[in-house]
Amino acid sequence: MSPPLPEGAGPAGPAPVSPPLRSGFVTLMGRPNSGKSTLLNRMLGRKVSIVSDKPQTTRSQIRGVLTRPDAQIVFVDTPGIHKPRTLLGQRLNAAAAEAASGVDLVAFVLDASAPYGKGDAFIAEELPRSSVAVVTKWDLVSPDRMLAQLAAAGALDFEAYFPVSGLTGRGVPELVDHLAARLPEGPALYPPDAVTDADDSFWVADLVREQLFQMTRQELPHSIATRVTEWSWPLIRCEILVERRSQKPMVIGRGGSVLARVGRAVRAQLPPGARLELFVRVDKNWPRRPDRLQRLGL
Repeated sequence: MSPPLPEGAGPAGPAPVSPPLRSGFVTLMGRPNSGKSTLLNRMLGRKVSIVSDKPQTTRSQIRGVLTRPDAQIVFVDTPGIHKPRTLLGQRLNAAAAEAASGVDLVAFVLDASAPYGKGDAFIAEELPRSSVAVVTKWDLVSPDRMLAQLAAAGALDFEAYFPVSGLTGRGVPELVDHLAARLPEGPALYPPDAVTDADDSFWVADLVREQLFQMTRQELPHSIATRVTEWSWPLIRCEILVERRSQKPMVIGRGGSVLARVGRAVRAQLPPGARLELFVRVDKNWPRRPDRLQRLGL
């Protein structure tokens, strides 16, 4: 008669031991249009943050959750840090700075297609040396240009440096693996199926704003805000604020053409059957008024 097997053993040997789970927060910091939101969407494998080539696209801390067998990474997308011209700009900078405190890691996102400048240096000086430098837009630049930007980032004496393309995904798996390995051991912070903590009304308002950015003039994005005022599925009413009366026809378009295009583009990203109604209202100087910003959650 064979001796009893040791506890946990079987014919194939000891049962495999799962690696400990690592979990924590990683904040994405950088100047406006550095590619933070595109990178976040690529790392998560789905869109949770709107994307535009206009400044101040991201106006709130957007959290995206990536759950793997070995780690759960909670990414925090932040507004681009810039020289503020309004109270809105000041609050966006404050929101970004707040997101860098009390997190496990900071990823400093640099645009390879733009020169390393004073704005980058200003942000970098405030970040811990344990930060990771991420040079984005690899798909847009030559190898020499990417090397030059990596060399500029190397002077920051950060923990690690990664060239990536949020658009194509090049270099992104290596970055995510590094971030996961740097997190402390700990329990999952969100359910395994969670992808973001943003609610549906926030998401729809942001989708409307994203489409408006793509369809309106260069100077308008700073003056546009959106919020959902009614949600009675399938009916969704979304209000669009502009600063001046002269901006209202630009947002509506001739015969309502701009709003119609915006509505179609947003509905295409919503569950079937959604009814989206858009309204435009003039709220004079809303980016400079604390009560208006509070109403918008800014």
